[in-house]
Order: sequence, then structure tokens, then C-alpha cells
Amino acid sequence: MKKSKITAIVGSLRKDSYNRQLALAIKEIIGDRAEFELLDYTDVPFMNQDIEFPAPESVKRVRETIKASDGIWFFTPEYNHSVPGVLKNLIDWLSRPISESEPAILSEKPAAISGITPGMSGTAMAQDYLVMLLSFMNMRIMNRPRLTIPHAMKQLKEGDTVDFGPNMEHLKKQADAFLKFIEK
Repeated sequence: MKKSKITAIVGSLRKDSYNRQLALAIKEIIGDRAEFELLDYTDVPFMNQDIEFPAPESVKRVRETIKASDGIWFFTPEYNHSVPGVLKNLIDWLSRPISESEPAILSEKPAAISGITPGMSGTAMAQDYLVMLLSFMNMRIMNRPRLTIPHAMKQLKEGDTVDFGPNMEHLKKQADAFLKFIEK
């Protein structure tokens, strides 16, 4: 049986962001049950129709990764009650047709959403915004369970490393659910 391929999109570009740590924790939980890859999109330029066709090489690379994926898992922080600009910019690129004959690639892709934040909302507002945005892209969103982890600063062990131990049950539950959701 073919393993599902999941692409993780982390909404923060910070090297050791809490959401990147969360994505890596999920990768570990999934283990060998699926391929799990973190998408590097640090070189994707601002969306600009002047450079849309042909798309920059970085955009082509990202699109190919998404096209080859069976599911997309978003890990988003919450910036001003919304998603970070870099994440919105990436989604804007992915929402556009690839060419005049090839449509956008997000339609019908399964999506999961998680997030951790230093604040008390646990990224709930950003996730709701992301659900609205991804629904417009016609993605298949797994609305339950979603994972919102508040108060990241209280969960740090050494330095800036998050201890996901207290949340492990919820992480495993969402990972198991998404693997099943992809297969539907």
C-alpha cells in the first residue's frame, strides 16, 4: 500500500519557531505511517501579477511539491488575530492558475490545521481565518479535531524549546485523524 505524502506548511519563517517545532513533533508522531515533509518557501517572492507567467522557479518548486502531496497540514501562529503575511502570500501564489491550461492546485486537497502561540487564543482566530480562506480555495478541511495550543512560553523546557508532553494526547489524536481523513 502506498504511503500518503503530507506536506507541512509552517506559517512562521523563524528557524526555531514554535509552529515549526509543532510540525516536527507531528512528523515524529506520524513516523513511517506517511511521508511528512516541511515545505521550504523562504525564497518565494511577494505575489505580483507582473511575474506570474512564467512563475519564478521558487514558486514552480513549491507548486510541484503541493501537487505531489496527498494532504497539506498548516501550522500557523497568530499575528494580530490572523495568519502571518508570509503564509497568506504563499496561499495567494498557490491559489493562482499554473498556466492558461492548468488550474490552481489546492482544490480538493485535504487540509489539517494546528497552531501554537505565546498568547491565550492558541491561534483559534488565525485558524478560523485560515478555514475561511482555504474553503474559498475549495480544499477539503478537516475541521475536527483542530489543535490550538496557547501559552507557549509556559511550556518551554530549555531555551526556546517547547515541551509538547502535556499536549501529546491531542497531537496523536489529530495525526491519527488526518491520516484517516486523507484516505477518504
